[in-house]
Amino acid sequence: MRPIQVAASITTADFGNLYRVVRKLEHAKVDRLHLDIMDGHFVPNITFGPDVVAAVRRLTRLPIDAHLMISEPARYADRFIAAGANTITFHYEVDESAEVKHETLARIAAAGRGPGLAISPETAAAVLADYVDELALVIVMTVEPGFGGQHFMPEPAAKISDVKRLLAGRPDALVHADGGVSAETAAVVGGYGVDVCIVGSALFQRGQDAAREVEAVKRNAGSVPWHG
Repeated sequence: MRPIQVAASITTADFGNLYRVVRKLEHAKVDRLHLDIMDGHFVPNITFGPDVVAAVRRLTRLPIDAHLMISEPARYADRFIAAGANTITFHYEVDESAEVKHETLARIAAAGRGPGLAISPETAAAVLADYVDELALVIVMTVEPGFGGQHFMPEPAAKISDVKRLLAGRPDALVHADGGVSAETAAVVGGYGVDVCIVGSALFQRGQDAAREVEAVKRNAGSVPWHG
């Protein structure tokens, strides 16, 4: 089996008790926490900002992935660095120049954090070619960005293989699949070579055993061979 990580997205969690949420996810043996930052402009939803990232940072030693679904990542990246995120990812589709994107990625790396880019379902993996040497991770969206609990889209997941090939010279760079990933869909992204499954609502459904879900995602994604 290939080793697969699970990053828990807390978008659909109970924010009234972050402590309990984080303890539950630690006990479920997730590998990372995935925090979706939405501004109501780049995507039609609003979640939270760097203060919540900092609050989660104080609660756990797990790596925190900050996924910026915001219009001006260059303007706000430093605040998420200060909040303690281990990796900071923003969307290729933002209306910022390539020069600004390169500068933002470099600033994140200079702070000792992992820089990443995310691509939405309609965006081809080839757009990442000019950024490969700067990336610690790529998030391939398997739903339209902006809301938790959406149904998995298998067609965009095929781009995971394309991204893996682009990153062939960067063995430490990880490909994350984000959107509708669960025990039922993990084999699909596993077959395309995913490294990290971002799992959200499947961990927080009433009566769901989060630890069993994490174990099943890792098993189902990791048992499918990827031939590159």
